Amino acid sequence: MNNYLFDAIRTAATEDATFIETPDGGRLSYADMFDRSGRLAAAICELGVLPGDRVAVQVEKSPDALMLYLACVRAGAVYLPLNTAYTLKELDYFVGDAEPKLIVVSSRSLEGAHAIASAYGAHVATLDETGGGSLLDLARTKKANFADVNRDGDDLAAILYTSGTTGRSKGAMLTHDNLLSNAVTLRRAWRFTSADRLIHALPIFHTHGLFVATNVTLLAGASMYLLPKFDPHEALQLMPAASVMMGVPTFYVRLLQHPGLTRKATTGMRLFVSGSAPLLAETHRSFHEKTGHAILERYGMTETNMNTSNPYVGDRIAGTVGFPLDGVEVRITDPDSGRTLASEETGMIEVKGPNVFKGYWRMPEKTAAEFRADGFFITGDLGKIDERGYVHIVGRGKDLVISGGYNIYPKEIETEIDSLPGVVESAVIGVPHPDFGEGVTAIVVADKDVGLDEQTILDGLVDRLARYKQPKRVIFVDELPRNTMGKVQKNLLRNAYAQLYNES
Repeated sequence: MNNYLFDAIRTAATEDATFIETPDGGRLSYADMFDRSGRLAAAICELGVLPGDRVAVQVEKSPDALMLYLACVRAGAVYLPLNTAYTLKELDYFVGDAEPKLIVVSSRSLEGAHAIASAYGAHVATLDETGGGSLLDLARTKKANFADVNRDGDDLAAILYTSGTTGRSKGAMLTHDNLLSNAVTLRRAWRFTSADRLIHALPIFHTHGLFVATNVTLLAGASMYLLPKFDPHEALQLMPAASVMMGVPTFYVRLLQHPGLTRKATTGMRLFVSGSAPLLAETHRSFHEKTGHAILERYGMTETNMNTSNPYVGDRIAGTVGFPLDGVEVRITDPDSGRTLASEETGMIEVKGPNVFKGYWRMPEKTAAEFRADGFFITGDLGKIDERGYVHIVGRGKDLVISGGYNIYPKEIETEIDSLPGVVESAVIGVPHPDFGEGVTAIVVADKDVGLDEQTILDGLVDRLARYKQPKRVIFVDELPRNTMGKVQKNLLRNAYAQLYNES
């Protein structure tokens, strides 16, 4: 039997080599990875998971959580990672849309997950970051020599949900070839080898931490320090024995604030990668001055994995995301006509390549609308390609907010705010934030007779939205600015409050 993605991982691995090290001194070899993922694959199959079935996973980051991802690949299942910050209301939507056969949560979330699962006919199992849970108990009773399920390159490996500015979240369908081709390309572009040690402090429920950091490590037969979250002191302590760190801009801001960040502290590191949100040119410059390292910024998205990268050898230019990766085509088009634009002209970024997803889960019309006839995917991001070939992201065609590396879509937050008593209407925007890149900011028109205040709005959203989506500030206004067609002019709001988080 051939399993397209896992066969490549197996080929790259040396069984006695280290795959994962943890802060408590734990070590998993590649042989351990084969053992644990095989037992977990057998366990989920016993729970009724068949090839093509979805497995929804909302658990804390741990080695076993990564083993479950690999188990799903080996069992031919479709892995559906969910942010651990999602509320039960949000979880209910994802389960109802994806209809997973199995939902895996932490033990402390079992009661709420059971209620949701019973409504949709799914099974529930638990997996805890401490090594406990019903799924791990079942896996320990299984044999390790699991026969990997046959999967081809075009078969689904994962569904990652990404929101739109209208409506609810969309499930981006990623195939085995989408994941493998991109990991192989990045391994070459960033010169990964089995000698590398990655500081892995990213979440594993989105593309950056799960597919970029993990798959590139696996395809190089390299090792990683798997940290539950980012701590600048801990990262600096690991750097003498590490070689690569991948992070979001917030990581680098926090490192710059730490007195231990020096040239000496980073001498052994060969590469710092940043993504998931724009890296400020000032951060890039300050980091280079303090360490001698130029952060490598790249550009990707849930639907496409990685599209471009600043060069490993050559100029890493602040404010750009580099060149298209090998095998990936990038063009800039007129948003209305689709006409390809010349260099230095700003327009819509479109991409094409083996990295580009198969489409949106159960949304054929939306999928068709996002692709050109010649196969290019319309990203929704505005940019340009300069005369040297570097890609610049200059804005977003949709009002996406990126805060702390997370994509946040205003419509979802506005819907929840508008449902609160006393709210007439709202507009959610992102404005520059010194720590998070952009701060989620709510502009609210309230009924004057109700007497709403900022804290009341914030308190009302606690159980409705994941914490990272909740506004950092709520501003009250008499009315929202509109154009002659009645559309709220969010650009005016962004301009008006551009200095909000710098006023202190």
